[in-house]
Amino acid sequence: MTMSGGSSTLDAVRSAAPIIDEHLETIERERLLPKAVTRALIDAGAFRMLVPRSLGGDELDPMTVCEVVEDLSIRDGAIGWCAMIGACNGLFGGLLPRIGAAEIYADRDVVLAGQFRPSGIAVQVDGGYSVTGRWPFASGIMHSRWLMGGCQIVEPSGTGTGAAKLMFMPREDATVLDTWHVGGLRGTGSHDFEVKDVFVPASRTVSFADPPVEPGPLYDLPSVAMFATMIASVPLGIARHAIEAFRQLGDVKKPTFSQGLLRDGAVAQSHLGEAEASLRAGRAFLFESLRSAWRIAQRGERLTWHDRGLLWLSATQAVTQALHAVDLVYRAGGAASVYTS
Repeated sequence: MTMSGGSSTLDAVRSAAPIIDEHLETIERERLLPKAVTRALIDAGAFRMLVPRSLGGDELDPMTVCEVVEDLSIRDGAIGWCAMIGACNGLFGGLLPRIGAAEIYADRDVVLAGQFRPSGIAVQVDGGYSVTGRWPFASGIMHSRWLMGGCQIVEPSGTGTGAAKLMFMPREDATVLDTWHVGGLRGTGSHDFEVKDVFVPASRTVSFADPPVEPGPLYDLPSVAMFATMIASVPLGIARHAIEAFRQLGDVKKPTFSQGLLRDGAVAQSHLGEAEASLRAGRAFLFESLRSAWRIAQRGERLTWHDRGLLWLSATQAVTQALHAVDLVYRAGGAASVYTS
């Protein structure tokens, strides 16, 4: 079940495949998404899938978002991860106060990065907050125009209130720290960023405890639990890529001391079958739980704690199954698995 525009978004991101393929080495080398790739994702609508229609977004159902993220992750894990982050952050267009949401999301090209973790301090001042802090893992920050950071709310006297909120700031208000030197998902550019005494108006702040501003089932779903399913779609795509890469390897590789191809060996066939079954099982559970939650939200009902738990459980299980599938084909591929080709 998808809302209008879902299939067109999926088709659009698939049509961007030649641009993505052309820049794969650049993504790894430069640790970011090149402008051409970012432009293709923006034009395909990858970052506006969860933005309200009232702000010019597509307001798609969560299953479609998972499909798009998974499809991009099959092509490249870093691109899938960046699309997931940008898409999830579009949901705040339906949670922020309308003035703040319009300020941020009126630009159809807008992409947001940031971190939920309340690593910052927000001191209450007239009309908003004075924000200082440093946040890690800001995936996609190099192609984002706005940032968000979780903050602990502090009274002017310095006394903590016990509350936390997300603060939304233009990227130019922050300093990006070059910290993303890693072995995997290099192209996400998930650097740290910091701000000092930046004023954030109350209209650009939100708490997960606040009721949604935008009506509709998409904004009634528990956002963080829904985000977990979209995060899980990235390893599902990576695992699918790994399985297909193993199939291609099996067509050409002859294992040492063997006259036959890798694909003809009983061990390789067993590993491939187990990997395929594991991946499909994890994916099926994820989409089953998400579709069930979506039907409940469409009826205007609240998810029970059991329903929320299934979203988290299915997301965790999907990642576990994807990891198992990758490990199986990686080991079955032998020494050839270590090569980037």
